[in-house]
Amino acid sequence: MTRRQIEDHLQELGDLYAETSGGGPWAWNQARGAFLRRLAADVRRPGFELLIAETTALTGCAYGFPVRGDGPWWEGFDGYLPGRLLRIAASGRLLVISGIHVPSRVRRQNQDRAWNLARRLQGRLLTDHGAAVAVTLVNRSEHRTVEALRSWGWRCAEGDTPGTAPLGPFRVLVLET
Repeated sequence: MTRRQIEDHLQELGDLYAETSGGGPWAWNQARGAFLRRLAADVRRPGFELLIAETTALTGCAYGFPVRGDGPWWEGFDGYLPGRLLRIAASGRLLVISGIHVPSRVRRQNQDRAWNLARRLQGRLLTDHGAAVAVTLVNRSEHRTVEALRSWGWRCAEGDTPGTAPLGPFRVLVLET
């Protein structure tokens, strides 16, 4: 989607996020607002891409942006990325996937299948950008998100194990082509 298309679909994207992020309706407005603020910041990044899946309504989305070895995207990643990923970023073949939002049944059913919606969206982002590796940060308390990502082919970055993980609130997950 273009930036203009994203602006035109903010309401739907916010609703999709609220519906797929868990929690009850009481938490939706706060989560929805935070998501829309993060999305607005990401949209301005060079190379940003948002893919959607839809039937009669929006059913899923994934988005991210390519990164280099320097720049503002490092904010939040400092101290979390192993040297190998830093070298890939310097070569321009690292993609940050900021979000994959799909219905809960996609998180639970056929996770290992190539046609799984989340797998198709994340694979398309990698292909579109010619990236060798994708990276994402996940809050350590979001066990369900880490579990879902791992079922879609993501793995914890080197050095990110319970005994050796860098201190901080995030886990680093990587997806290789």
